Amino acid sequence: MNTNKTNISHNKKESYLFDFIQEHASIGTWEYDPNLHTVKWSSQTKKLHGVSQNYEPTVEQGLNFYKTGDSLNLISKAFTDCIEKHKAYDVEVQIVTATGQDKWVRVIGTPIVENNEYIKVQGLFQDIDEKTRTARALAYKEQLLRKTFETALVGMAILDLNGTWIDINQSLCDMLGYSKKELKQLTFQDITHPKDVEQGRQAMKELLNGDIDNFQTEKSYIHKKGKVIPALLSTTIIRHRNEKPSHFVAQISDLSEVEKKSKKVSKLLATTENQNKRLLNFAHIVSHNLRSHYGNLDMLLDIVKMDLPETTENEIFPLIELAVDQLGETVDHLNEVATINIQKDLKTEPINVLDSLNKALSNISALILQSKTKISIHIDPQLYIEGVPAYVDSIVLNFLTNAIKYKKPNEPAKIDINFDMENDFVILKIKDYGQGIDLNKYGESLFGMYKTFHKHKDARGIGLFITKNQIEAIGGKIEVKSQVNEGTTFYIHLKKHISD
Repeated sequence: MNTNKTNISHNKKESYLFDFIQEHASIGTWEYDPNLHTVKWSSQTKKLHGVSQNYEPTVEQGLNFYKTGDSLNLISKAFTDCIEKHKAYDVEVQIVTATGQDKWVRVIGTPIVENNEYIKVQGLFQDIDEKTRTARALAYKEQLLRKTFETALVGMAILDLNGTWIDINQSLCDMLGYSKKELKQLTFQDITHPKDVEQGRQAMKELLNGDIDNFQTEKSYIHKKGKVIPALLSTTIIRHRNEKPSHFVAQISDLSEVEKKSKKVSKLLATTENQNKRLLNFAHIVSHNLRSHYGNLDMLLDIVKMDLPETTENEIFPLIELAVDQLGETVDHLNEVATINIQKDLKTEPINVLDSLNKALSNISALILQSKTKISIHIDPQLYIEGVPAYVDSIVLNFLTNAIKYKKPNEPAKIDINFDMENDFVILKIKDYGQGIDLNKYGESLFGMYKTFHKHKDARGIGLFITKNQIEAIGGKIEVKSQVNEGTTFYIHLKKHISD
């Protein structure tokens, strides 16, 4: 039997196994001989450094691969202590490969000592880049979660499956008046209001059974001083990969301030609604009573004209008639405004915009001919809005007559009418080229009652006020742009009709 041949075969097998382990475990070997001043890297070590297989480094060249800073300082000290103090080392550091890649590695060095003198250093070199980066990323996320948990403005807690505290943040301690140490001596049920304990138990049971993954409810807790704290509880169950329950995470928001503000708002709304009702009733009563007085005065004047005709020749009598007529007009205005504001649930219906415009133009056809007004209309025949027909007719008519009424002297009126769409609204644009309005001077009072801006004999200062109320009553709004002597554009936002 050839023993030498058997040993060679055995050595080849061991060498193959060793190479297999190095490659698949990403582990290389290295060796430093101080007498020969040589450094030997295994094939895998060279691969990890990104160098060719014929590369033979010096100690200085080997150290130059370590990333400047903490990694280089750590490996330099470890290697020096290994040589001088015969101390083995096992460190995790970063290198920069020959291709410029940052890589985390584990470096192990062991001194070989004879007669108290080291004769060489041997070690291992392992690629731990992926594992280290994953671990560091996970640690960073855990740090963020921990910071979020601790600094959250709402109460947060982690509980075991029996409802015992595992961790509690400071906000929850502040909310309940306990220190962390005090709170950890209690269970979740201990600080829950008795009326909500059973609900909490049932929710925990459903979470544990897998019937639900999370639970949210409003409930009450007991403060250390005994006061009741309304809160919003959100609870989630955390499970292992095998779906086995691990623990609960609870978030508790204090609703005390929300509840106080909600009650305050409700009280203010109730007060406001009551005051509005009184104001509307007052306006309705005043306008009704004034109408009665106006009717009496008008009737008395008629009687005087029939029974005492000679008195009507007095120069004061026409002034009295004019004053009574103006009182009647004021009463009509008040009644109209009161009616608009009293009606809450107006019954709206689809209205064709072009039809409404044509109807208004037909009603003022004589005025248009007399004033030689030019009107340009660009409206989609299929454009519909949602509104009250009487209101829409009044709105359109008022803007058209105003455009004619306040045209430039000695010039025919010119009106452009078109539209835009914006979300759920139709924007009807009515532009004239008349006298315009000084918005810097009158902008804030433009839609006020009895506000006039031009010296026109028919100006009463009521049209825009009533029109604005009508537009708002059907859910719209009005905007205006104007320049003196250049004209005015009104932008009337009306709700678009959405067909079923």
